[in-house]
Amino acid sequence: MDARLQRRVQRYGWDRAAGHYTRYWRVQLAPAQETLLAMAALTPGERVIDIACGTGLVSIPAARAVGPDGELLGTDLSDTMVESARAEAARADLSHARFERMGAEKLAVPDAAFDAALCALGLMYVPEPLEAAREMRRVLRPGGRAVAAVWGARDRCGWAGIFPVMDARVNTEVCPLFFRLGTGSTLARTFSAAGFADIDTVRISTRLEYESEEDALGAAFAGGPVAMAYARFHDRTREEAHAAYLETIAPFRRGEGYDIPGEFVIVRGIRPG
Repeated sequence: MDARLQRRVQRYGWDRAAGHYTRYWRVQLAPAQETLLAMAALTPGERVIDIACGTGLVSIPAARAVGPDGELLGTDLSDTMVESARAEAARADLSHARFERMGAEKLAVPDAAFDAALCALGLMYVPEPLEAAREMRRVLRPGGRAVAAVWGARDRCGWAGIFPVMDARVNTEVCPLFFRLGTGSTLARTFSAAGFADIDTVRISTRLEYESEEDALGAAFAGGPVAMAYARFHDRTREEAHAAYLETIAPFRRGEGYDIPGEFVIVRGIRPG
């Protein structure tokens, strides 16, 4: 798919998913997000940019970590995600956190403006991840650190069947190379190619626990990257897709719910200075 069209699909797809994202993914993504924040080691007074911030699951704790003397800028391609994150920050009384819509490959911010750049589970959706990594480097001051988390290898993510299930029913082109950055050392090599130094990698196994079929289906279809295509399905097609996906995760059934394996890869790099 053309990169411009890919970005358009991502933008409006995540607009669709925004209202369901926190409900279905807050707990499941926490291990990756907590590791990312630990590796970022934010301190009071720092300036931080959270790229592909979504509903603010990382932005809010990052803003708390830097405190009122610091600054948090959250960016996302989706207007609805930005609005959700902005509302969360307002509820948390974090006036030093602001949110703007912009793409990861072209950040509308000055050079060397931040102490830390974060990207939690967004980089694998970007058509040109190397360009996004270069942008992370550009906006960091010398010595600043960038930390990104992505999903790991396909064969270690038990929910990966959602993609062939959708592709059998519609040409979604949501993310043809979704697992590329989590395979081997690809993410670390991307950081190296972008000009980062002192690169560290952490790979963690996790479990995605859902209490019911409804929750597992909601996460996969309504709250995830296929939300836009799913919204166009007729009831019969939805039922068929639900049944097909549940079959792919049947080995992970635990009572009424599911315990689905997953993997995250988190990489930190330093801008040389």
